[in-house]
Amino acid sequence: MTQTQSAAAHLTDEQVEAIGAELDAIRDEVVGSLGERDARYIHKVVAVQRALEVGGRATLLFGRFPPAWIAGTAALSVAKILENMELGHNILHGQWDWMRDPKIHSTTWEWDHVSPAESWKKSHNYEHHTFTNIRGKDRDLGYAIMRVTPEQEWKPIYLLQPIYNVGLSLIFEWGIALYDLEVEKAQAGEKPWKQVRREAKNLWRKARKQLAKDYVLFPLLSGPGFLATLTANATANAVRNMWSHAVIFCGHFPDGTETFEEERLEGETKGQWYVRQLLGSANLSGGPLFHIMTGNLSHQIEHHLFPDIPSNRYAEIAPRVREICERYGLPYTTGSLPKQYGTVVRKLARLAFPGGGRKAEVTPLPARRAPAGTPVRLAG
Repeated sequence: MTQTQSAAAHLTDEQVEAIGAELDAIRDEVVGSLGERDARYIHKVVAVQRALEVGGRATLLFGRFPPAWIAGTAALSVAKILENMELGHNILHGQWDWMRDPKIHSTTWEWDHVSPAESWKKSHNYEHHTFTNIRGKDRDLGYAIMRVTPEQEWKPIYLLQPIYNVGLSLIFEWGIALYDLEVEKAQAGEKPWKQVRREAKNLWRKARKQLAKDYVLFPLLSGPGFLATLTANATANAVRNMWSHAVIFCGHFPDGTETFEEERLEGETKGQWYVRQLLGSANLSGGPLFHIMTGNLSHQIEHHLFPDIPSNRYAEIAPRVREICERYGLPYTTGSLPKQYGTVVRKLARLAFPGGGRKAEVTPLPARRAPAGTPVRLAG
């Protein structure tokens, strides 16, 4: 077995906590400066998204004509991506709760997604962002069906993961919704089946509204263009799913990201938590429009550090975070979407086979332990 070290193994206890203090200072500075320009930004995104959706659906009333079908489908695809990534994901994180706008608030927003908002917030905001890349705790590591690290026990079904990963990308919202039911926990006796059935009913209530809207109501409004609108809506949903799948996988699973043992959580300090986010995340390079279309999850490192800071601020935070990484000798993993997704595909193919890369005994991060029972304040 190969002995390797975490990229942060060279840090002293004091340096780890100094990193935490610097990142805390950045967060406090940004939170203290939130104001009118941020509010204008999110209101503008909402307005653009709604205009694209209305325009796309109106154009699809004439979807029997190829130019109208192409234009309407493109507009609707972009609208769904914006709603899913820059609006839904970030609003449900509470990034805009500071405005106290009841229409743009984590407690009232229900997104264009089959997952009920409350279920998603539990699995994503709490489980994933608290236990990021902790094997056995972060269920987003492989979404219970992928082997994304050699420490995961190999199963014959993983031989097919390069194939079913493509299928997952097409129906990604459904995969997430079903994953949130935690059926595997019920099978292991860790969760009551009664609770699974209750959550499944909530899921179906939400999902049937989505299905009725995209595959019954709007196609019917198109009259003779029923089939054209139905296929356009299916295409827009598939485009949104494939895009979000690619962005999310590139932020979590490319080469250069680390995973951790569950023991890593014992007495974890705030500085250690920050360092874990830095090592377990990856960014995507691109321009302003690209970042907006990713919901600014192209700044996945900054998002994992500050999940409750408005996404429009990540671009200005990123150079400062990168400078901290360079100063302390930590990696700041980033690359283009094609490059990063290529490493993800390669990793999934390699880990589809037994072994798939030697399990490494990672030297844990040296860090000062907090007294037993001391809670760690998480950002978000």
